[in-house]
Amino acid sequence: MHKIRINIKQQTLELLDDNYPLRCYPVSTAKNGVGEQPGSFCTPRGKHLIRAKIGAGQPINTVFSGRRPTGEIYTPELAQSFPERDWILSRILWLSGCEPGFNRLGAVDTMRRYIYIHGTADESVVGCPVSHGCVRMRNQDIIELFELVTAGTPVEIVDGDNA
Repeated sequence: MHKIRINIKQQTLELLDDNYPLRCYPVSTAKNGVGEQPGSFCTPRGKHLIRAKIGAGQPINTVFSGRRPTGEIYTPELAQSFPERDWILSRILWLSGCEPGFNRLGAVDTMRRYIYIHGTADESVVGCPVSHGCVRMRNQDIIELFELVTAGTPVEIVDGDNA
């Protein structure tokens, strides 16, 4: 059974099979650190699962808005036209919390906060905490991961070394 572990301190995402590491990718989590509150722009901790996989078959650098492809392909020129846009590219793994009162339901619901694992425009900063709460990956990496996991795959987000 596959599972994902995201380590905030190390800025890594590991794909595990029965705790045996299959892949390890650099990621970017929230610039504001960890937290579960809406509007905090923090990455939520704890046990999650992949609720939905979005973007199968789309070209690399496909731009998403509201979890739908816009028909655009990201380019630096497109970015200059929309300098304030938070780019969600290539694929989306939409996370749902599994711990009621911590990251599920009420004011702390990860899914209602629209927390994803997704591709990013600026791959040069992957490995540094710069996101608005989501887990950003290089586009080729998110496409590879997308093909290796299913909806329902467990995801644990930890903020320390002893994960």
